[in-house]
Amino acid sequence: MSGPVRLADQVAATLSEEIESGRLAEGDRLPTEVELVRQLGVSRTVVREALSRLRNAGLIEPRQGIGVFVLPRRARPLDLEAADTRAKVVQIAELRRAIEGEAAHLAATRATAGDLTRMREALDAIDSAVAAGGDGVAEDLAFHRSIAESTGNTVMVSTLRYLGEVLRGGIRVTRANEARRNDFIEAVREEHHAILAAIEARDAEAARRAARRHMDHAAARLQDADDGFWTEAEDLEVDLDAAP
Repeated sequence: MSGPVRLADQVAATLSEEIESGRLAEGDRLPTEVELVRQLGVSRTVVREALSRLRNAGLIEPRQGIGVFVLPRRARPLDLEAADTRAKVVQIAELRRAIEGEAAHLAATRATAGDLTRMREALDAIDSAVAAGGDGVAEDLAFHRSIAESTGNTVMVSTLRYLGEVLRGGIRVTRANEARRNDFIEAVREEHHAILAAIEARDAEAARRAARRHMDHAAARLQDADDGFWTEAEDLEVDLDAAP
């Protein structure tokens, strides 16, 4: 079978279907990690990653010393309804434009020296991940999260965490598209550095513009992708409805 990340996607999708179908109902306790390993034939690492995704999606809640339980539907994030993967990912880019533009604006006035160091390290981590053949998704998300965290706005940070799997899914498809062309890769890198440069310069309006421009360009690059790419994107098994 595929690597652990892909397996975690499959296990998360399987468990999500059990919950959405009602076979695992609100308040039910999930099988233990050991039981899931035996039932699904995967490693404990895969099970833990899958459960982490379901937790980030607001489907389950671990309770210390008791187990993992299915959350009430009202406690879960809103579903993103769209006709197809293309529409969903573009909508995510639009959402990110609104949130991240303001995050960058606030970060330019509030970020500490330590925050700026973390942002710079996050950008370096993206470069390292790509150079090593990775997709840079986790590192990309970490960069944008570091900006939000530097604002000191706990509601904004919580909102991004709440939307974690939706954002991760959108970034995964976006980066898959951008990885097809070297000019796209370099453009994304320049856009990220422009955001950080504006924040470091304490220019709040420039930071907002740079963040919004980054998302506008990401959406445009997605809109220009051909049908062949979107057919492949459907096979990425990105769970864009498990809003992460």
